[in-house]
Amino acid sequence: MPAEVRTVLDGVRAEHLTYLKPENLEVLARQVLDADLQDRPGLIIETGAALGGSAIVMAAAKDPKRPMKVYDVFGMIPEPSERDGEDVHQRYRTIVSGASKGIGGETYYGYRDNLYDEVSASFARHGIDPAEHNVELVQGLFQDTLRIDEPVAFAHLDGDWYESTMTCLERIVPHLVVGGRIVLDDYFHYSGCRDAVDEYFQGRPGFRLERRMKLHVVRVGEKGL
Repeated sequence: MPAEVRTVLDGVRAEHLTYLKPENLEVLARQVLDADLQDRPGLIIETGAALGGSAIVMAAAKDPKRPMKVYDVFGMIPEPSERDGEDVHQRYRTIVSGASKGIGGETYYGYRDNLYDEVSASFARHGIDPAEHNVELVQGLFQDTLRIDEPVAFAHLDGDWYESTMTCLERIVPHLVVGGRIVLDDYFHYSGCRDAVDEYFQGRPGFRLERRMKLHVVRVGEKGL
């Protein structure tokens, strides 16, 4: 891991900008670094940025010339659907009641007034100016904003619920380059995400789904194997 990427990783953790543990952030950074080392063409994508910590680490790891797009509502998480289980609906009820706790006891990101500007400022504060590093923050619902028409080298999906996850899979996976990879953040946390992933990849050859046991949250799909 390059020293400058490690510095950014430690910095976003110290500022409580991500829910991910250091080893999970390392997986994301290494996937991005590998895309450059293997000269794999295409976008870097994150769907679901929260406070921006994981996106900042990924942006620090990539070649500044490689484009990256970060999609999020930058506000309150959308309501789950009937395709999500009771675990998801209970979590959503906690969020909308105002009782959700933020990272390190801080204000939950969905309750903040101007999250887009806050995330933009966090990128710059950690030395990753979005314009200079070819990073675009795209605000809105995934179904309204996620329009992919170019190759994708790597994507980190953190959409939590069924519909969000399925939308991301349907619109990103067909554009994965050979050797391209996806990390799904909530497969082991929320039933909706898990159901969407299992449903989407069922009967689709050419993908390898892995569980990284020590990480608990990561499931990787690889095309072209």
